[in-house]
This record gives sequence, structure tokens and C-alpha cells, in this order.
Amino acid sequence: MILKELTAGTKNTPSNKFSRLWRILGPGLVTGASDDDPSGIATYSQAGAAYGLSTLWTALITFPLMANILGMAALILMSAAAVTLIYMQLFPS
Repeated sequence: MILKELTAGTKNTPSNKFSRLWRILGPGLVTGASDDDPSGIATYSQAGAAYGLSTLWTALITFPLMANILGMAALILMSAAAVTLIYMQLFPS
């Protein structure tokens, strides 16, 4: 269903579907995969085997905190872009 929505109004070529899907998922997929190194996977596996679902309650605290951090990062990025545009207007090369 998601792929159908992504390719609405476009040609149904495999490269076009992949291109649209990659543009949407690419940055998040790469960022998410950057922390999945072998030592991290081993650590998460051992912690999961030792504690199971007993630490799942921490998700109630950490998810809102993560959302706030992402919101602040977006605001910082937008303000940095605005400052860059102001500098470009003040000091054209």
C-alpha cells in the first residue's frame, strides 16, 4: 500500500519506484543502520536475553524525550538555514 501511494501518478518502472522509496526512506534508513555494528548487536542481544521485557517501561519515558530532541534539532537546523540565508544576502560573493 505504501509503495502504491509513493508511485501514484508516475510510471511503474522499477527504478522509479526504488528512487522514490529511497528518497523517502534513505536518510532515516542510513542513520538508523549506522548504530547497528556487531558489538552493538551483541550488547543488545545479551541485554535482551538477560532482562527480557522487564525494561520496556522505560520506553514510556524515553520516547517523549527523543521526540523533543528531534524537534529541537529541526528548529536548530531551520534557524541555521535562516542565518545562512541572511549572511548570503549581507555578504554576496
